[in-house]
Amino acid sequence: MTHKLSTSFGFHQVTPAERRRRVRAVFDDVARRYDLMNDLMSFGIHRLWKRSLAAMAAALPGGLAVDLAGGTGDVARLLMREDKWRVLVCDASPAMMETGRDGAAQSPQPGWVAAEGEKMPLADDAADLVTIAFGLRNMSDPEAALSQCRRILKPGGRFICLEFSRPHALLRPFYDLYSFQVIPRLGAWIAGNPDAYQYLIESIRRFPKQEDLAGMLREAGFEEVAYRNLFFGVACLHWGTAPARVRDSA
Repeated sequence: MTHKLSTSFGFHQVTPAERRRRVRAVFDDVARRYDLMNDLMSFGIHRLWKRSLAAMAAALPGGLAVDLAGGTGDVARLLMREDKWRVLVCDASPAMMETGRDGAAQSPQPGWVAAEGEKMPLADDAADLVTIAFGLRNMSDPEAALSQCRRILKPGGRFICLEFSRPHALLRPFYDLYSFQVIPRLGAWIAGNPDAYQYLIESIRRFPKQEDLAGMLREAGFEEVAYRNLFFGVACLHWGTAPARVRDSA
């Protein structure tokens, strides 16, 4: 099963390395307005969804958490409200992380490392938790990113993914109208980059639906895979557990 990015930006016509460069450029360009745009686009609901992710993490024993595609660190800071988590933000966009560091008033800060999800610079079995919020669909090779997440997790460690998904059929026409007509205009007005938000919307539409993503987690080697829809399927929490048995490196 392969789910590669393919958008009107011509992502399907270039090498994986060039796709990753273009995605990074999108986020570097909108970094300073990214959190504001998320608030406006979702009417602030994305913060409730991220708190649901953090609540799942709060029920776990603690240790090292890696927030992949962690951007400005908003999820990392939610995790750090529980003293039991040390958090490392791993993101391919230096501008996003710089924005997060500059805007942080509180201490301590999470750790920050610039790296792509397809090749994370962490040792096998290094983390107790890996989270990713609205970032998996931006990976040029989601299967490789999931394999890396499994690799860096300790046996029994948890993977939690929050991502946009397939909304309920009754909601879908209104959701599509809002996504394709309103969000790019907000992107032009607030972020000065309607094309970037057109890309983000298209990446949502091309991303696997709930059952398909659950299947990808199983193929990556995760066990106890499950998911829970949020807001009628507009977003979805997926999770899985790294197997307790001895694993070969991914």
